[in-house]
Amino acid sequence: MLQLFLLMLCGLSSQTLAQDDRKFSTPVLDVNDRHLVLEKNQTLQLNCRGRWGLEWHLPSGVPKNYPGVKKYESRCGKHQKLYCSHLILSPALAQHTGSYRCRYSNTKNKQTSIYVYITDSQQPFVKVQKEIPDVVYMKEGEHLVFPCRVTNPDTNVSLFKFPRQKLGSDQRNIIWKSRKGFVIHSPTYFYIGLFYCETIINGTTYTNKFLTHRPVNRIQDVYLNSTGLVQALQGEMLSLNCTVTAEWNARVSINWIFPGQVNSTTSITKRIMKSRTNMVFYSVLTIDKLRKINKGVYTCHVASGPAHRQANTSVVVYDQPFIRLKHRDGPVVQANAGQKLFRLSPKLRAFPEPEVIWLKDGQVAAERCSRYHVDGYSLVIRDVAEEDAGTYTILTGIQRFQLYQNITLTLVVNVKPRIGEKAVAVQDPGTVPRSSRQALRCTSHGVPLPRIQWLWYPCPPKDLLSRLA
Repeated sequence: MLQLFLLMLCGLSSQTLAQDDRKFSTPVLDVNDRHLVLEKNQTLQLNCRGRWGLEWHLPSGVPKNYPGVKKYESRCGKHQKLYCSHLILSPALAQHTGSYRCRYSNTKNKQTSIYVYITDSQQPFVKVQKEIPDVVYMKEGEHLVFPCRVTNPDTNVSLFKFPRQKLGSDQRNIIWKSRKGFVIHSPTYFYIGLFYCETIINGTTYTNKFLTHRPVNRIQDVYLNSTGLVQALQGEMLSLNCTVTAEWNARVSINWIFPGQVNSTTSITKRIMKSRTNMVFYSVLTIDKLRKINKGVYTCHVASGPAHRQANTSVVVYDQPFIRLKHRDGPVVQANAGQKLFRLSPKLRAFPEPEVIWLKDGQVAAERCSRYHVDGYSLVIRDVAEEDAGTYTILTGIQRFQLYQNITLTLVVNVKPRIGEKAVAVQDPGTVPRSSRQALRCTSHGVPLPRIQWLWYPCPPKDLLSRLA
């Protein structure tokens, strides 16, 4: 019997603990109302209980070091197992209107709150505004809010578009909420401009002004003035231009990321231009004197709200100017007569860009024959002929630094063997005496020199010839 009684007590105790656990899964305030209304200079007192340590989160209008805020912590409840926190705000002012939240210190999402209005007939709006209107942002797919919160839930507030166009609260698209202000559910371009909330208290007009801004974040294009490899000499100046095109009303942030950024003397020049269809932003990065540490990838990073794009290029920094010239396939190259196109291309690396002149047999090649032309560092020969064979020389030079280098190539033009029109010349020898000596001549030409081979076939029998005749 005693064991049964103990089991019942344990069950009741466990059930009570479980109920307490559920009850205090979030902190509990000592008020059950949806909101409280106090007058200016009154004292606000709130009590909060919970299973763990507690902390208060006050409206933004209450300064962090406001001397009128007092907090008292204690253990409470049966057997002192609960945590209690007592909040005192005195004097309470109109700007202190807002949501007062009590939450667990170890879990920020476990909280409870009460909204407190602190009325002041001389301050109907929570925020006392100066002449400059506040900026509110109209974002695509989101509600537009004119945050003219009031200190009294019964305040009658109207919304106007400048200069004096009154907008009625239809409770569908335009909704008035004393804790938020006017909420526009589906804002259109009509809501771009100057708006203001207005209320009249004891014959005095009070307003909160707002300037709407529709941020545009679409970046259309980002490009650099040089997308390929950029080469430069140490000590020279480098200038890179990043151009950004974006929609009208867009605002972009342009940042450069490059090697040696911290230890380099740089300047960035920015410029904005408007066209009929878009905005164009320029950012010019200039490094006065390049060093080896500036070698690498240069990135122009562009941001407009949540949109991000970038463009980059690589920069190579050389210690000094140079020319490196050598044969690609050896000093002797071959082409075939009749070939449509042949290119003489040695291996050439140089910086800065060298001047190139091609010679054939000591004369400027392009002036010697119209079928020759220079393409980059190569000499191109069209419709290759036998007379194109010869000695070719490429002259390279960087006059500014007195750097010169040249190499010579020999072009061999292969010509298919040809037999002359009278390769085998016999003046109708007719019949010749047996064992007599006769001379037959074959004339042939080609490159390399053709190899000639004579073949003899016996004549057919005379009776076969007569039958064929």
